[in-house]
Amino acid sequence: MNITGYELYEVPPRWVFLAIRTDTGLTGWGEPIVEGRAKTVCTAVTELMDNYLLGKDPLRIEDHWQAMYRNNFYRGGPILMSAIAGIDQALWDIKGQQYGMPVYELLGGRCRDRVRVYQWIGGDRPAEIASEAEALVEAGYTAIKMDAIERMRPIDSPSTIQTVTNRVKNVRQAVGETVDIVVDFRGRASTPMAKRLVHALEPYEPMFIEEPVLPEYNDNLGSIADTTTVPLATGERMYSRWDFKQLLESGNVDVVQPDISHAGGITEVTKIASMAHPYDVSVALNCPIGPIALAASMQVCASISNLLIQDHGFAFSEGTSGPPHEYLSDPDAFEFEAGFLSLLSEPGLGLDIDEDAVREKSQQEIDWHNPVWRHEDGSIAEW
Repeated sequence: MNITGYELYEVPPRWVFLAIRTDTGLTGWGEPIVEGRAKTVCTAVTELMDNYLLGKDPLRIEDHWQAMYRNNFYRGGPILMSAIAGIDQALWDIKGQQYGMPVYELLGGRCRDRVRVYQWIGGDRPAEIASEAEALVEAGYTAIKMDAIERMRPIDSPSTIQTVTNRVKNVRQAVGETVDIVVDFRGRASTPMAKRLVHALEPYEPMFIEEPVLPEYNDNLGSIADTTTVPLATGERMYSRWDFKQLLESGNVDVVQPDISHAGGITEVTKIASMAHPYDVSVALNCPIGPIALAASMQVCASISNLLIQDHGFAFSEGTSGPPHEYLSDPDAFEFEAGFLSLLSEPGLGLDIDEDAVREKSQQEIDWHNPVWRHEDGSIAEW
């Protein structure tokens, strides 16, 4: 079997789908994307496909991963690793189809029957979100994730701390004690503010605090961990096992959150999860994007022993309306019940993509970019 071609589709709302073709008629799908840098990642995928992968045997996944990563003098980073990630997902999809089994069977088999998930509430500028939390609990979720912080100065006021605290308090009161709340700082807090905020949120017992500081400041996680019993998590903006190496050795993280479309795909994320296990660190895969990325994440979730929970970025309750359901031949492929997703047990990633719908939607002009936030004095703030 050889790779004969590929197509890239940029589709609403801000996703990129990759189809890799073979001479046996099999097509594998992946989702290579950096949100806000879609066209840049597409260029990187094109370079990797044209300069290396065309004509190769798609089943030699590990060898191809090594070649795509190590044949670059300049390695790592979000663009290259996201391009590799989407290609890797598609290769695993082909391999699973070739052998007639879901990818998790090729990774050692499943070690769970279903995957616990949480959904994000509140938007970028979280306001009154208790009602959103209540709606998700009524829909069956046993865990939710919320942004707690808006724009924040390096040293901010007591009123700002109180606003964040009240926001989490209101959600805790709305959902009760049996629902887990993940509080995402999104790296918007400085180290001194993170210390004060984590301490203030302790009474509401978050499941964990996500990105208390930017990954550039992971060296400071120890000083934050020393002030609290709340578990700390990070990793969605880390792109390889080498990025996670020092973090795990530090002992200052409780949950790692690699993203299947940013951290080298199924091949690399599985290795990151294995690295985390000896340090007693759990895995909560990040996935705020589309259905192919979630399907790839679910294959890893099924096969790793230290999974905590899985993120997802779209609603399952919308039925056949809107993305991602319009891109799937079976809009009910993701089966959600009582806070869990059923495993995707069809061969490959487990999805049947409606390529006609993908091709039609790709004709739309997509130009999604991160907003630019500024402080009152005009200086750039973290988004």
